[in-house]
Amino acid sequence: MTFPLGKPDPKLDLVLEREVDVPLELVWKAWTTPEHIRHWFVPKPWTITACEIDLRPGGIFSTTMRSPEGDEFPNVGCYLEVVPHQRFIWTDTLLPGFRPSPKPFFTAALQLEPTATGTRYTATAIHGNEETRKSHEEMGFHDGWGTVLTQLVDYIKAGNLAR
Repeated sequence: MTFPLGKPDPKLDLVLEREVDVPLELVWKAWTTPEHIRHWFVPKPWTITACEIDLRPGGIFSTTMRSPEGDEFPNVGCYLEVVPHQRFIWTDTLLPGFRPSPKPFFTAALQLEPTATGTRYTATAIHGNEETRKSHEEMGFHDGWGTVLTQLVDYIKAGNLAR
């Protein structure tokens, strides 16, 4: 499968790639259903208190993260591309309806490919400059996104998507 963004730029992009032993269809469902995303999208003990998804280009992707101390961090962006069961790209550089954001940080791409035993999962965080990329890495991109992926797999394996 060809990724529309081309080869990642190590100066601007952060990439998490892993093969997971759960079906692609369930990974897609977990990522695109608000009631599921609330259970795994942030490293515990953080939580998601709100999630809104309108899965189409220009549609909203919004989550509110709550820290263990009770502080809330809303994140609002929009989808740029949606190819069911293959990939989606969203950004906080634009708000729903492609309106410019006052505080852009990054664009994210999730690409899913079926494998013999599950799913090849590639998440890419695309930044506008090296400083933002470095800041995101220092915030714990690899640990955080890796933990979230592990939580996603555990959530699927626990049978939560069949409910």
